[in-house]
Amino acid sequence: MNISHLIRLLLHYLNLEPELEDFGNVDATIRKDIVFKGTNLWILIFAILVASVGLNMNSTAVIIGAMLISPLMGPIIGVGYSVATYNFELFSKSLKNFAFAIIASIITSALYFALTPVSSAHSELLARTSPSIYDVLIAFFGGLAGIVALSSRQKGNVIPGVAIATALMPPLCTAGYGLATLQVKFLFGALYLFFINSVFIAFAALLVSQLLKFPITTVIDPHLRNRINRFITLIIIVTLIPSVYFGYKLVQKERFITGANDYIKSVSYYEGNYLLRHEINPEKKSLVLVYGGGTLSEAAKKRLIGLAENFHLGKASLTIETALPMDEFVKSREESERMNSEVQRLQVMVQRYKTQYEALSKVSDTGKKLLGEARAIFPELISCSYAETKIYTVPGSEGKDISVVVFGYKGTLDKNTQEKIHAWLVERLGRTNIKTVFEREE
Repeated sequence: MNISHLIRLLLHYLNLEPELEDFGNVDATIRKDIVFKGTNLWILIFAILVASVGLNMNSTAVIIGAMLISPLMGPIIGVGYSVATYNFELFSKSLKNFAFAIIASIITSALYFALTPVSSAHSELLARTSPSIYDVLIAFFGGLAGIVALSSRQKGNVIPGVAIATALMPPLCTAGYGLATLQVKFLFGALYLFFINSVFIAFAALLVSQLLKFPITTVIDPHLRNRINRFITLIIIVTLIPSVYFGYKLVQKERFITGANDYIKSVSYYEGNYLLRHEINPEKKSLVLVYGGGTLSEAAKKRLIGLAENFHLGKASLTIETALPMDEFVKSREESERMNSEVQRLQVMVQRYKTQYEALSKVSDTGKKLLGEARAIFPELISCSYAETKIYTVPGSEGKDISVVVFGYKGTLDKNTQEKIHAWLVERLGRTNIKTVFEREE
């Protein structure tokens, strides 16, 4: 099998013509998806609210769901398609609907973020403010997939996938967040990311529309065509240049983080000193190392700084600090443990005194309860006191627990009644070691 045959086979598999949709149907589909009113507008508003909640709660799954139902792809592909076919009426309509969709989306998300009680910026929000050349590539290839799917009879589920990959909704919601919280970084960073996505999706639609030779229904002057092509080229270059710079910064940042982590692993133990903690700041290209253990000399610190050059950190700001030496660290830890033990001992004592206090409180109420119950049976009783104490039989002997109950009465209380009261107390308190005293009161 020769090379020419392989090329013909490859071209056969890549050929789109047998699967192309009728150009009239493609045109009708694109025109239908451009307009934002009625159903499309309500879907857009609901999708923006869902995406705003997802960004607010830092939920990737919710954000993906919002992108799935978003109808924003329509006017963007309409712009690219209309430029490719030089249909200025359709271009104007696509641009107006696109601007309306942007304004409606930003207002909706700004209102949500102005009303929500959770206003902190999470990672999903922050990720929408730092566009780079990689976002250009995502938007361009996603746009290619989208317009190819629209042009084919076998559309499948490509359009929702393109909506997720190019992430049109989250930047608009982040711009709304920036507007609601008056944070310019969020507003312009997110709008630039959205502009990148929109321009390169439209550019991809333009290229594919021209490659597939969509019919041009308008007679156009060659000079006007050249001016349009130059204008498109200018927009692409202006959009591309900042993203290349941001992409370069992103690569440098990742390279610094990787080098710093490798360096930290190699110096986690150095000349009897243990690395207690570290701080990496890729924005300022700074690294802070805090060691504990023995005394880290100035010469050792200089050697540590010299080692950083092996990990491409030579221009980084490297700060080396020492915590407590190991012997002082051990003493400090022992003192901390001793203090913790003392705190625990005091907590046990407090609990014990609390239990005793609660028991005494219960005892003080017992006399009142006994009097109330006893008077129902023996109305002669008018007072009662109750105490729990110990009784000692000989000096030095171990005391035995005993309950002492003193009843006051009026009139007469014969011996037989006193014995009945005592028997009632034994039954009521559930114990036999009770000393019952009766005192006649005037």
